[in-house]
Amino acid sequence: MKPRRHRKQAPSFRKLLKTSKIKLDNKLKNKQFKQESSAKKYRKEQKKLREAVRDVGSKAPVPLDNVKKKHQVVEENDLDEGSLPLDMIDDDDLQLMREMAQKASFVTRDLSSSEPVHATKRKQDSVIEQYEKKPRRMKMEPEKEVIHLLPIKDKTGIIPQSIEKPVVHAEEEEEEEVVDTEEPEAPPAEPVRVFSTEELIEHRRTTLEQKKIHIASLASAILADPENSIKKLKELRVMLTEQDSTVAVTIRKLVLISLLEIFKDIAPSYKIRPLTEEEKTARVKRETQKLREFEEGLISQYKFYLESLEQTIKDWKQMKIKKSEVLSLRAYKGLAEVAVMCLCELMLSLSHFNFHNNIIVLVVPLIDDKCKKIADMCVEAVKKLFRQDKFGHASLAAVKIISGLVKSRNYCVRPEVLNILLHLRIKEVEVKKDVEDTTRKQKLMSYQEKKKNLTRMQRKWKKAEEKLERELLEAEASENKEKKLKLHTETLNIVFLTYFRILKRAQKSVLLPAVLEGLAKFAHLINLEFFDDLLVVLNKLIESGELNYRESLHCVQTAFNILSGQGDVLNIDPLKFYTHLYKTLYGLSAGTSNDDTVIALECLEVMLTKRRKQVSLQRAMAFVKRLSVLALHVLPNSSIGILSTGRGLLQAFPKMDILLDNESQGSGFYLPELDEPEYCNAQNTALWELQTLQRHYHPVVRVFAAHLCAGAPSEGSLALPASLSRRSAVELFSDYSMNEMTFNPPVPETIPRMKGKGRTYVLSEDLEEMVEAQLLKVTSAELDFAPLMTPSTS
Repeated sequence: MKPRRHRKQAPSFRKLLKTSKIKLDNKLKNKQFKQESSAKKYRKEQKKLREAVRDVGSKAPVPLDNVKKKHQVVEENDLDEGSLPLDMIDDDDLQLMREMAQKASFVTRDLSSSEPVHATKRKQDSVIEQYEKKPRRMKMEPEKEVIHLLPIKDKTGIIPQSIEKPVVHAEEEEEEEVVDTEEPEAPPAEPVRVFSTEELIEHRRTTLEQKKIHIASLASAILADPENSIKKLKELRVMLTEQDSTVAVTIRKLVLISLLEIFKDIAPSYKIRPLTEEEKTARVKRETQKLREFEEGLISQYKFYLESLEQTIKDWKQMKIKKSEVLSLRAYKGLAEVAVMCLCELMLSLSHFNFHNNIIVLVVPLIDDKCKKIADMCVEAVKKLFRQDKFGHASLAAVKIISGLVKSRNYCVRPEVLNILLHLRIKEVEVKKDVEDTTRKQKLMSYQEKKKNLTRMQRKWKKAEEKLERELLEAEASENKEKKLKLHTETLNIVFLTYFRILKRAQKSVLLPAVLEGLAKFAHLINLEFFDDLLVVLNKLIESGELNYRESLHCVQTAFNILSGQGDVLNIDPLKFYTHLYKTLYGLSAGTSNDDTVIALECLEVMLTKRRKQVSLQRAMAFVKRLSVLALHVLPNSSIGILSTGRGLLQAFPKMDILLDNESQGSGFYLPELDEPEYCNAQNTALWELQTLQRHYHPVVRVFAAHLCAGAPSEGSLALPASLSRRSAVELFSDYSMNEMTFNPPVPETIPRMKGKGRTYVLSEDLEEMVEAQLLKVTSAELDFAPLMTPSTS
């Protein structure tokens, strides 16, 4: 039996599929390498052919009559260098050479080409005719792109095929017909048109008008139907990237302001929250789905708009750092001012909407900007934000940023940064209670709850009521009072932390007046733990002598605000602060320190009137005597405020009426030059200054002086009217202020009355005769102007 021959089985698809990617890549690379090598071989062959043709053309043509037959011997003079003997040339090649020799233009033309020879044979066209159709080209010209075709195979072997990538030129047909030996000239470049100023202005006007109409139409369409106009909102926002340099700045400003008003109108009155995964996959009504799509598109466009505003401000700051051209810097500054204005308006108008904290982060640091216009805009916006904030969320965010800004810049910021904190609406904070009080209340509450009938039904009703209250609070968008107190407490803690840092590390900073003023306002809310340390620091600042008059008054005000609030429980006698204020009261005058009178009046109110139980009679009389002297040297509004304070002290201390008695004499003499109010013997003097003040030019000052001379009665003819008696000293100071160059009450325009119809004046006889004589001389004098008109001969 013959053994079976095993046939080679064709590879299965499974084996083909198992071919790795590396093998396939190698096969592809090998194929490309073969094509490149064949193309390189083809170029070498073409180069040899061009050299042979060039050599043939460079020699003189041989007459056809002298050419012998194929098998004859060729003489030496019939052969050229590098040419082949005729017996080695085929008939077809010999015929081609004869045709080439008969061409007159053969010698003068460049026959370089990359056309394959076998292609000409196949097409039966002359190689020269194909070469002549192509224009002459420079050797330095870059090679054209070539498209490789499938190769062909003949007797000689494999011949690669390729064609040039077609490039369409408008002048190609003309160049094919007319071939010049010279190099073709490049087409002349079109001249750049220069527009005149009038044309540029007209172009800008027309473009700007068209853009304005487009902006107005988009804005109207969005406001008419916001839910279906998100695409138009996006189109309007895209106009922020206007590239026309003649109108780019103006168009961007208009678009920024237009988007501001649109977002203010179409933004809902609630904060849009992101959807959960369950809500996204759940099936909802068509109206609900439409509302969700609108909210999502609105939030997206609003976010992009805020990013554009932020980028505009950043570009302006970068231009300032680079110190670019004046015109470009001015344009960027104008755009930045509009962007800041939009951010401030959004911060105030859309405080309930999304990204409000992001806007605060952008606006608050600009308070310390070097550009006064931008800084003032941000200052006013933050002040309004504090006044409008009812719950405390926005205030807390702004205060955190201010505290971080001051610390990061090493306390080198403008005083306005800290003066803004004075506009915080914080009147109550959480007070830490003693542990014993809290435990007692907890025990009492637990006992009361035990006394109640805490049945299951009652507990159930109680939980339902609490849940209902929470839902009502959420529905009304109102905050719980306890939560509000927590926010205020946290805000005030950050404020005091900033103040204490400056007092500790930067006492010579320009921020110290703002710190002292802020402490004076919020000192009654400071925790008891800091009272002792703070009073020591304030006393050291006063004794250092480095503070100006206003700052020292703020230190005194802060100290007594601390003691008038929670500090009532402390047994502290601030004698040093009394002495300092008594010593520096004469620093007030009718000059620049007149505005400091308000702080002094507030200090006197806290130090003497509110603490009258802790103040001795000797100290009170010394202050009243010094105030009556001071009322003679200040402006009328300060005199009225000081006399109002003296009136309050006379009513608070009834025994002080001895200062109004001229005949009363005590032991010793009054020492006005002594700085200690307790030992100046003020009981041995009288308020003589009130007599002088009764002749003051201001009518209200005269009324107050007469009222105090009568002992400040509450009834009678010398009692004050209700418009004066019911107002505080600070209010009277501001009411009668002359900062606006107005006098209160207005001065009446009085016309002096004359007795009879008129007055006659009789001259003496001697004076009358003298006047008449002078008049006669003037009227009878003959004046000759001729000598003056003729020119002199000399």
